[in-house]
Amino acid sequence: MKAIILAAGMGTRLGRYTENLPKCMLNFNGKALIEWQVETLRKCGINDIIIVKGFEPDKIQIRGVKYYVNEDYANTNMIETLFCAEEELDSEVLVCYADILYEKRIVEKILNSDVNIGVTVDEDYWDYWKARLDNPKEDTESLVLDEKGEIVDLGNPDCNHDEAKLRYVGLIKFSREGVKALKKVYHENKNKYFNKDKKWFRSKSFKKAYMTCMLQALIDAGYKVEPITIKHGWLEFDTVDDYERYNGWLDKCCLEKFFNFQSD
Repeated sequence: MKAIILAAGMGTRLGRYTENLPKCMLNFNGKALIEWQVETLRKCGINDIIIVKGFEPDKIQIRGVKYYVNEDYANTNMIETLFCAEEELDSEVLVCYADILYEKRIVEKILNSDVNIGVTVDEDYWDYWKARLDNPKEDTESLVLDEKGEIVDLGNPDCNHDEAKLRYVGLIKFSREGVKALKKVYHENKNKYFNKDKKWFRSKSFKKAYMTCMLQALIDAGYKVEPITIKHGWLEFDTVDDYERYNGWLDKCCLEKFFNFQSD
C-alpha cells in the first residue's frame, strides 16, 4: 500500500502559527505534524509515501518521500489536491489529511480491513470533542449507516446528534477497485462541473470540493463505502485553540486520555 498525504492548504484558522508555514509543519511534542505522520506510516510498513504540497512548498522537506505540488491550492480543495497525484492512483492507497495525528494501532486496523472504499470513523469521539471545543454541538457532521452497516450519508453540518454518533477521521482506504471507482466518479463530475461556480453536494463548488462530498458522490453512484471503526487515538489541528489546547494538555500530562504517543 502507498499513502498520499494532502498537505496543500494554507491553514488560515491557525492564525499567526501558520502565516508563513504550512500547518503540517507545526511543531508538536518535538516534531512537525507531518514528521509524526510519516514516522507512524513507516512503522506500519508503508514506505511508498507521497506528499502533495501547495502553500509554502519549499518548507516541507521530508526525506524518502515523493512530492507533487498543487499550484492552484488557493482556489481548490482536497479533491483537486489529491488528483494532482493522480498518476499514483494505480493501486491500493491510504489518503491522509496532513493536519491529523493518529496512533499506529489505527493505521494497522485500516491495513487489516477488507474493504474497497473504507472511511475511518470514531465511535467514541464525544469526550474528545467536548474537551477540544467550547461548543461541541456546533461542530458536528452527519455520518449515517444503513441496516447493512454501510455509510449512506456524511458531511452534513445541519444534523441532529443521532446522525452524528460517528465522527469522520481524515484517513480513507481505497483498494485497487476502489481507486478505479474514485477516478471514474471524479472525472465524470469534473467534466460536468469543474468550470461551474455553483454548489456541488455540500461544497461551494466542484473545484473546492471536500473529501466527504466525493465520498457522497461515490455512495450516490452506487459504490459501497464502509466504515472502519476506531475508538479515539487521533488529534485534528485546525484552529489556534486546537494547537494551544493540545500543548496545554501536553504540559499538564493529560494528553494520553485522547492520544498516546507511546501507544506503539
